[in-house]
Amino acid sequence: MIEPASLSPWLLLVAPIVIVVAYTVLGLSGFGATAISVPILAHFLPVTFLVPLVVLLDLVASLALGIAHREHVSREELKRLVPWMFVGFVLGVTALVGVPDHGLRIALGVFTAALGIHAILNPALTRTISKLWVIPAGIVGGAVATVFGAGGPIYATYMSGRTQDKGVIRSTISTLISISAFSRAIVYAVTGLLLHAAIFLGALVLAPFAWIGLKVGQRIHVGLSNEELRRAIGYLLVFTGTSLLLRAFL
Repeated sequence: MIEPASLSPWLLLVAPIVIVVAYTVLGLSGFGATAISVPILAHFLPVTFLVPLVVLLDLVASLALGIAHREHVSREELKRLVPWMFVGFVLGVTALVGVPDHGLRIALGVFTAALGIHAILNPALTRTISKLWVIPAGIVGGAVATVFGAGGPIYATYMSGRTQDKGVIRSTISTLISISAFSRAIVYAVTGLLLHAAIFLGALVLAPFAWIGLKVGQRIHVGLSNEELRRAIGYLLVFTGTSLLLRAFL
């Protein structure tokens, strides 16, 4: 699948740093590892190799985060979100895949960056949004996760509008990410993308760096106020949206 001789020596330096940073963000906010790691590492690795590898890391890391803080998980929000998320999975596979990738990246990049700017400029939650927003949040998040592997920003926007409890936001999002990653891992296994020893070997090599990042992110999370966390999520959304726009135009 990959010829070792064709890989850049810089990958040995870049990959651990990127994974530590990406999973620091996951430990901080409950999402964002894929949005950071995939655009950067795609310069060195084939996407068909990279995406299944990151899914394995996401599955283990988000599951560990969700289990460790399971008392903060909002089961009511999970019950609302998960069914609509699976509707989004189906749409992502059947409909959005047929749309030109260039247009999808531009639209998603603008939308995500706009959400991030709003969160930065309005860090204090003044009112709780309606639970009916779960329908577009679940569908769009599931579809985006299927196509881009980055549904976390959509779930974060919905959850930050439903509660001011940063622990609930992070734990619920990480649980959603683990469900999403598990579902995508099954799809990748069925299609054969995941069934390569090199992918499991790569995940095994990078797992310690993901663990380090997760622990650092959890420590940072404890010291943040709700407003600071909302701003942090906003900056992450802006980063995610900008990276998608750069990938679309470059």
